[in-house]
Amino acid sequence: MKRFIALALTSGILPAAVATAATLVPPAPMLDEVTIIGSREQARTLPGSAWVIDQQDLETFQYTDINRVLTQVPGVYAIDEEGLGLRPNIGIRGSGTERSSKVTLMEDGALIAPAAYADPAAYYFPTTGRLAGVEILKGAPLLSEGPYTVGGAVNLLSTAIPTEFGGQLTGEFGSHAETRVHASIGDSTETYGWLLEIHQHRSDGFQQIDRSSRDAGLRKQDYLGKLRLNTPQSFAGPYQQVDLRLGYAEETSNSSYLGLTDADFSLAPRRRYGLTEQDQMDNQWQGTNLSYTVDFSDTVSWHLTVDRNHFARDWFKVDRIGGASIAAVMAAANQGDPTAIAQLQGTQDTAVTIKHNAREYTTKGVQSRLEWHVTTGNIAHSLQLGTRWHRDEIDRFQPIEQFQQMNGALAFTTEVLPTGSDNREESARAQAYWLLDTLSLSDTVELTLALRHEDIATRRIQYATPDRSQLSPASAQLQNTTREWLPGAGIIWQLAERWQLLAGVHKGMAPAGAGAIAGTDPELSINYESGFRYGTDRLNVELIGFYSDYENSARNCSIAFPCASNADSGTEQLGGALIKGVEFSVDYRPEFAGLRWPLRLSYTHTDAQITAHSDGGDILDGDEYPYVPRKQLYLGAGVEGSTGWSINAAGRYLSAMCVDFQCERDGVDNTFRKTDSMFIVDLAASYPLSDTARVYARVDNVFADEGIVSRSPAGARPSKPRAVIVGFSVNY
Repeated sequence: MKRFIALALTSGILPAAVATAATLVPPAPMLDEVTIIGSREQARTLPGSAWVIDQQDLETFQYTDINRVLTQVPGVYAIDEEGLGLRPNIGIRGSGTERSSKVTLMEDGALIAPAAYADPAAYYFPTTGRLAGVEILKGAPLLSEGPYTVGGAVNLLSTAIPTEFGGQLTGEFGSHAETRVHASIGDSTETYGWLLEIHQHRSDGFQQIDRSSRDAGLRKQDYLGKLRLNTPQSFAGPYQQVDLRLGYAEETSNSSYLGLTDADFSLAPRRRYGLTEQDQMDNQWQGTNLSYTVDFSDTVSWHLTVDRNHFARDWFKVDRIGGASIAAVMAAANQGDPTAIAQLQGTQDTAVTIKHNAREYTTKGVQSRLEWHVTTGNIAHSLQLGTRWHRDEIDRFQPIEQFQQMNGALAFTTEVLPTGSDNREESARAQAYWLLDTLSLSDTVELTLALRHEDIATRRIQYATPDRSQLSPASAQLQNTTREWLPGAGIIWQLAERWQLLAGVHKGMAPAGAGAIAGTDPELSINYESGFRYGTDRLNVELIGFYSDYENSARNCSIAFPCASNADSGTEQLGGALIKGVEFSVDYRPEFAGLRWPLRLSYTHTDAQITAHSDGGDILDGDEYPYVPRKQLYLGAGVEGSTGWSINAAGRYLSAMCVDFQCERDGVDNTFRKTDSMFIVDLAASYPLSDTARVYARVDNVFADEGIVSRSPAGARPSKPRAVIVGFSVNY
């Protein structure tokens, strides 16, 4: 209660006190979605690495896979899993990619992960096909966007309410029976605005399940509504605006955790074993976001957001085969074990356990930002004071169903109700405060000072009986607290009109989830970056080096990415670590022969290693981080005509990655411990039919590179094969 009162005082009384001394000015224009960076031009003025993917970038390829969208961003790793981009694995600057659990994920400035503090694994991710932009923030300014500040933040931008009546309609179809419809309509007046949006996506997928007529695709629906109320131009007081956003999404996807043996992958990479026939993810998401903005003057503004999200999922998938884990069976099959191979092939009768990985997540929070521009002496300050109150709640009730595989078919035998770790409740309460002060020390030097404080309490209650009438032993009831101060500073020095130096340092943190035992420390790092930018109207070049010294690195355990101890929940302490690398990007847009020739290149080199043995001895000094590519390259090139037609190509190279911490140890067999290096090329073309309509086509994976993109949690997984998409878009 004291914390909530403090938040209320900060959210209400402080802005009012500041406004008392402010001079009222004419109302500001209507605000769009909440950004953390703004435009691409603003990104190039920050004392930290920042990147903006805008609406035009997204329309070039019309991707529905966030992994493909993020490939152009240096320092960001988007690791594929099922080839459809449903559950991305995003990492930034070596922070770890597992389920994007070390990245602060937001939509319109508000936390969007199912349980950002208690269980950050991103099993829900906003529909990529409806996004209007993506922002990626790294470096010291990141401290305004916690809780995960070791690597970076990703802010997804939803469709803005139009300034006048209108909308758009996009339709497409293509390989693997893929169809997609995206439509929106809205309007604005002087005092209100509204938007309705729908996105429908279907595909049969590209994998074939042995002895089954069931597809391996998806059915996804997404609905969004927005309402804005604001003061009119004639209003004599400060400009005020209230925004309400309501969202609903549901997904049914026939996805599995079981991959293929390397032998089977080499023969038919799109194959899936018949015992995964019933594997299916069903989920529903509901989100409400209410925000209030007031511009007290041209120097003082305040933004308050209240949000609530509910996410329910049931991933019904194979958990054990013949009493052994799917990872153990896959490992045995890869080593040539005839029984394991026969079980997977369907020629060996065996018991199969399929678990309902059913969970419900509820998050709710209040976030406040006060922005104040003031001058003291000869120094201009741009201040941001923020507070957040947040709560996560998770309810796991995960029964299992027993089947018998007989003659290659599954026959149901019995159901087992959950106890222990499959029947538990988890929660997290968090309070955060931050202060950013950007000081214009001169016409050429700008300094940003940042300070963030996180206060987090987590709890897990585990039950011994399905009806929850008895608790599990006391050792299974967990609580933990985290309190950390995180300072940072960044500087920009404008050497000349086109040259800019930047440098920064900040303390980063990734808190442990609700499965942590008492005394578990968060992941902590000291992060450095420095580099330069060169910019003209048509050419922008950026080179930044980063260096992160982890005094304590940690890993969130999950079924998809179990820890070294084979734990699939909780947090594993990894010990010290050192992550260093270089980010390089070029954006060049020349014009000649009456055409525009956009060119974009980005390259990331990362070295991520453990520097001290973990407490349990499973992780050793010198081990490489799993699923962090050492080299990553993106090259985009195109040609655009004055009438609006365009042809664009995008190529991405990703070096082979370790899938566990052991693959670079002396004497270790790496045969099944690495992914393949990949070079994927996509091609897109667009042609205008009128000022408001156009047709387009896209070829994904032009050269049909179908290598192993992942081996977690059990078996080799393929990249998306070549696919052709054609579509149209109409603005009205």
